[in-house]
This record gives sequence, C-alpha cells and structure tokens, in this order.
Amino acid sequence: MGTKLSVSLEGANSPETAPRVDRPPTFDPQYGFERPRKVREMKATWEEMEQWKLKPGQRDYCAHHLISLMKCQTQNAPFAGHACDGERGAWDKCEYDDHIMRIKEFERERRLLQRQARKEQTA
Repeated sequence: MGTKLSVSLEGANSPETAPRVDRPPTFDPQYGFERPRKVREMKATWEEMEQWKLKPGQRDYCAHHLISLMKCQTQNAPFAGHACDGERGAWDKCEYDDHIMRIKEFERERRLLQRQARKEQTA
C-alpha cells in the first residue's frame, strides 16, 4: 500500500536514480551474481494465447497456468468452482511469485542506479 505514490515521488524528486518500468533494465541481469541466473521463458505459445483469447495483461509468464484453468472451467462447467481449485491455486501462486520477482528487480535496478550516481559524484 502506498508503493505507487512512493515510486512516483521518487521519480519526480530524483529521476536519474528512479528505474523506468517502461524500458528494459539498464544493467546486465547477471551483474552481481556468482552463478548465472535462470532465464525466464514463456511456456504458452502465442497461438494458444490467441486461441483462448487472453487479454494483453494476461499474456505473461503465468499464461500457461491460466490456460489450464480455463480448460478446466470449460470441462467442468457449470460446476467448475471447486473442481478447478488446484489450477486456480497454481495460477495465483505463479502471479504472486511473478509480482514479487518484478518488485525485486525494480529494487535491484534502483539500488544499482543509486550506486552508479554515488560513484559518479565521488569521481
């Protein structure tokens, strides 16, 4: 709660150290890690997402879970409420983990930008 406000205030007060969420990261994703990080890949294809008519906001790394939930709901309609609890739980967990990962990446980018600004100030 309040993170959107703090991000917008930080972007207004010091735009040089505020990460841009509409652009790719400015630093190497492997920078600062001893072992290479696992590259995320989409498990659902564009054809599957078109077939199930997913909205642009639903076409993320959790789309394969959403597609399996939608399949379950169509197979078990009109009593899909409890029959698809496993699929709903998997999709919710994936969305939560994705949200946490994006928050961590934003914070990492912000700290690296602040570090870069401090280094430029001392030089």
